[in-house]
Amino acid sequence: MNFFVVLLKMITFVALIKIKNTKNTAMANNNKPVEKDPEVAIEQALSHSEQFLQKNGKLLIAILVAIILVVGGYFAYEHLYKAPRAESASASMFQAQDAFARDSFALALKGNDSFAGFEEIISSYSGTAQSNIAKHYAGICYLYMGEFQKAIDSFNSFSAVEGAMGQIITSQNFGLMGDAYVELGDMTNGLAFYEKAASYSDNIDTTPAYLFKAAMVNSSIGNNAKAKELFETIKNNFPRSLYARDIDKYIAVAAQKL
Repeated sequence: MNFFVVLLKMITFVALIKIKNTKNTAMANNNKPVEKDPEVAIEQALSHSEQFLQKNGKLLIAILVAIILVVGGYFAYEHLYKAPRAESASASMFQAQDAFARDSFALALKGNDSFAGFEEIISSYSGTAQSNIAKHYAGICYLYMGEFQKAIDSFNSFSAVEGAMGQIITSQNFGLMGDAYVELGDMTNGLAFYEKAASYSDNIDTTPAYLFKAAMVNSSIGNNAKAKELFETIKNNFPRSLYARDIDKYIAVAAQKL
């Protein structure tokens, strides 16, 4: 009922504006105001509103019911389905990450009777943030286990994460994909993903690492000028990084090969 009261007021307001515009038009045409009793105007507006409600009542009810269903469905999905799934996925992730931290990669990947591994988290909790992160972890497990194509597939299914830490994880994901390609002997794709990792997030933790790997791959395939350029970028832009400590040696070797 409150909905219809609000709607009635809105229609009345629109009707009053229409009456006012009509009055202004009459003034403009005749150069003199046309007087009209305000009470009569309000009564006419209310009459129009009642006629509108009588004519379109069923349609308005249908629209209201549709809105209730959409809003109710959204809250049901968020609080009765999505939130419990995320909580359950988080519990499984904690145990899988613990196994991962202990270098038990097969256990972290497959899980056991006590907890779900990364593979099960990916399939059972699809669409959750935990499932997405599990794809990254699973890729690392496959990489350490020597299953390089599976690692690439898992890294490739990972979606970029927002925020500062998200940028670092996404950068690492690209870099690890580069590692997997290099292990398969695909230097072209390996180099492409090292460069993508280096450019995705500009920070001292990941950028110089992937610049260095990209330089080493360039050196291995004879692109010594590019290798020298990347080594110099590390020296100039990340002088405090671990990779800058012996960088002059690498620059000299690359220069000698030109």
